[in-house]
Amino acid sequence: MNVLSAILQLIFLQSGYSSIDKDETSTGVIILFIILAVIAIIFIILYVIGGWKMFKKAGKPGYAILVPYVDLWIILEIIGRPYWWIFLYMIIAPIIWIIISIDIAKSFGKSIGFGIGIIFLPFIFIPIIGLGKAEYKGSLAQKK
Repeated sequence: MNVLSAILQLIFLQSGYSSIDKDETSTGVIILFIILAVIAIIFIILYVIGGWKMFKKAGKPGYAILVPYVDLWIILEIIGRPYWWIFLYMIIAPIIWIIISIDIAKSFGKSIGFGIGIIFLPFIFIPIIGLGKAEYKGSLAQKK
């Protein structure tokens, strides 16, 4: 049974066209869930590897990407923002994430467009910085 047929079966079961075995449908849903879980794990691994390398390029310990809020602390050091921004992040995370993402891009010599990429697809754009040819240009505080 392929994934597409499982999805179609779910649609028909919910529509009232129930002539399909429910065991086959639940198997299809489980397979779909497993596929999505594997894709999510791949994205997480890419983000961790890319973040580790990005931290190393900035002269920071790479393992910090694995510890929640320590990674944010290190990112704030990299971009030159004050540490109290962690508290702002806890209150208004989406707005602070937008600013941090654009600052990360600028700190590695990338454009604002690249920063927008980090906002929406960090699991793709952080590895591009970490594994690519981007060089750490210094924090924004050093440039002022």
